[in-house]
Amino acid sequence: MSNMRTLSLNLFRHSAKGQLDTGGAIITTTTNKAKCIMITNQIAFSSKSRTVPQRHVRKNSSATAAAAAAATTRTEMVCPHLSNGNAATTSSNVNSDSENALHETLEWQNALPYNEIPGPKPIPILGNTWRMMPIIGQYTISDVAKISSLLHERYGRIVRFSGLIGRPDLLFIYDADEIEKCYRNEGTTPFRPSMPSLVKYKSEIRKDFFEDICGVVGVHGEPWRQFRSRVQKPVLQLSTIRRYLKPLEVVTNDFLERCEQLLDTNSELPEDFDNEIHKWSLECIGRVALDTRLGCLEPNLSPDSEQQQIIDAAKYALRNVATLELKAPYWRFFPTPLWTRYVKNMNFFVEVCMKYIGNATERLKAKGPSRESEPSLLEKVILAEKNEKVATIMALDLILVGIDTISMAVCSILYQLATRPSQQQKVREELKRILPDPNTELSIQRLDQMHYLKAFIKEVFRMYSTVIGNGRTLQEDTVICGYRIPKGVQAVFPTLVTGQMEEFVTDASTFKPERWLKPNQGGTGEYLHPFASLPYGYGARMCLGRRFADLEMQILLAKLFRNYTLEYNHKPLDYAVTFMYAPDGPLRFKMTRNE
Repeated sequence: MSNMRTLSLNLFRHSAKGQLDTGGAIITTTTNKAKCIMITNQIAFSSKSRTVPQRHVRKNSSATAAAAAAATTRTEMVCPHLSNGNAATTSSNVNSDSENALHETLEWQNALPYNEIPGPKPIPILGNTWRMMPIIGQYTISDVAKISSLLHERYGRIVRFSGLIGRPDLLFIYDADEIEKCYRNEGTTPFRPSMPSLVKYKSEIRKDFFEDICGVVGVHGEPWRQFRSRVQKPVLQLSTIRRYLKPLEVVTNDFLERCEQLLDTNSELPEDFDNEIHKWSLECIGRVALDTRLGCLEPNLSPDSEQQQIIDAAKYALRNVATLELKAPYWRFFPTPLWTRYVKNMNFFVEVCMKYIGNATERLKAKGPSRESEPSLLEKVILAEKNEKVATIMALDLILVGIDTISMAVCSILYQLATRPSQQQKVREELKRILPDPNTELSIQRLDQMHYLKAFIKEVFRMYSTVIGNGRTLQEDTVICGYRIPKGVQAVFPTLVTGQMEEFVTDASTFKPERWLKPNQGGTGEYLHPFASLPYGYGARMCLGRRFADLEMQILLAKLFRNYTLEYNHKPLDYAVTFMYAPDGPLRFKMTRNE
């Protein structure tokens, strides 16, 4: 393997004599032979990347008139993707007068040009995409969290990651103040960095089904706003959340009974326990989004059962997003095997959702809406919209994004509790105070009293954030960290990194749930920047299903740790990125009932 790597590296040697235009394309060369900068595994990023300028430190000084004058003599580089479809879409909402006004401000005129933002140097043709390529690359997709940390360590609080084939530049922002400014200044229709694979599926491959109703995932602008406004009220209503407390508690009780059946002679759960957590997650989401029990917790489900196929399809669709979008996007031009399977899985999702929504509609027609209790989420949407497709697409988005996200978050929280016995004991003591009888039914009031449990969840998300970052596609020119940033650039807010920076979190390297508590609850009162750790995002595009996610996790953790103790007695697990950031390895927990 080492000889093959050496051969591959030699093939990419290229002299640095070629001149580049502002878009990064070679326009002249002085030699016919292709040579390339030496790439090594020992050097994380190209040594010829620009070093961090002095004004790039935490507290930037104002640019002097001389610096501003010097800056105007440099060639200004803009994002090379501003002419693509994404930029064209975003720019349609931008008022040119406001741009002109910004360009006349002292802040803009004193800011450094976009091309001076530090970052890894792309090589000709392959840009920075080579870093994710097999054999010659430095990283795999599972290293994405590591890459984010390395970028911050090497280049500072703003980093430009350019030269990703088929994608706009990625602008990593490691400054909670600047992130807050970006969030607070966004309009009514913020653009998240899109998932081109899902966009292509919804807008081209299955345009026949989605038409002009594309949901909230991978959708932007006015279509996103219109759909979200149609489903947001029933999804986020507290009355809807309260309605599902009892049904989700029943699902969780069934799951814990199944866990007991899975224990071996050492009281340990099986190596594939993460799949059991996925079954619980799907059963919960199915109860909410499809208004039915799917039967995921039945014993001895076959690998080709519908329930397992749904889980496998969700994992495949989400866990290959990074592969489809960070590696060379051949799938955009012809159907690669990966893309073909992705489409097959998405079609399966659509069919499943259509089937169960159709069944729910027939039940609603036969029985009418419930008059004795709060209508279900599905009933509310169907009655309000008179359109099964809206309910189907809402369910599709909730299931697609929810299964793996919630499952991996639970895996991470359980691992942290199992490896922190003193803090697990604090959780248990709190639960015993609130639920003296272990068989006591939960209520919203009782869940609200579980302050330490919720603080523990938040601290896990701060230090081991399941979602490693959020982001926005900038819709207007702006100034960030003292640089002129053109619209169309994809700003990345790496919450996994900013949540562990001493500038924004006191004693950031210490796992301390008490930092999230109020003083009268035993809190430490330490500084915690409100925008340093935002696992659900912020603003208009904050996670639509966050209240259901919180409810499901809190019910499971309350029922589990009131009745059981969890231990992990094996080799410590590292964290890695699939689509989510979670423990990488078998979760062989020892589970024993409390006395």
